Amino acid sequence: MTKILVVDDEFSIRELVSFNLEKAGFLVECLDDGLKALEYIKKSPPDLVVLDLMLPGMDGLDVCRKVRQMEKTKFLPVLILTARAGEIDRVVGLEIGADDYLTKPFSPRELVARVKTILRRSQNFPAFQTNYAEVEEIVRGDLKIYPECYQVMLGEEKLDLTLKEFQLLLQLGTNPGKVYTREYLLENIWGYEFIGDTRTVDVHIRNLRKKIGNLSEPELIETVRGIGYRFKE
Repeated sequence: MTKILVVDDEFSIRELVSFNLEKAGFLVECLDDGLKALEYIKKSPPDLVVLDLMLPGMDGLDVCRKVRQMEKTKFLPVLILTARAGEIDRVVGLEIGADDYLTKPFSPRELVARVKTILRRSQNFPAFQTNYAEVEEIVRGDLKIYPECYQVMLGEEKLDLTLKEFQLLLQLGTNPGKVYTREYLLENIWGYEFIGDTRTVDVHIRNLRKKIGNLSEPELIETVRGIGYRFKE
């Protein structure tokens, strides 16, 4: 059974989230402290974490950051559920590697839909890779993408990408010059149709650019104004 860890210091929120997730068929564990959550994740990684930001022990952003730094959990799906509704908070949360960001008050139905979507995309990622099963590497200038082992090299440097960043780069880098709309990327990478926010794509692209950019080729990923993005031909 799929296990979800819910981390929130408000009892009523933990009860509401766990009730709806259990009703949807998930096994749910709840914690109210950031440090306890990190220790739990280290010992017994769940399939997904629903994470509040304002936590005792350790802030949710720090928990997410440390989860992404550990090899064992670097691809662990994280959905941030918080009262911080500001755009800067959303951007920071996504930049440190959260898969999604939902603000309180929230619709339990939307929460369950987002959880299912994130799990479906993360669990089906190997299927996404089958198109590249016989491709050992994709070379784009100094950039080398290795689909089977989820690795990217820039020259001699191994890049540390989140799963979503890797998926985006693979999608764009496989077809240089082809323009992808934000809506297409959101649906194909995140699995969203009517839920989700295209700013999620923009944040991940910006973060990806920082990691792959260099002095010789500062714009490997180009913006097509009013449409979306493409990988430089």
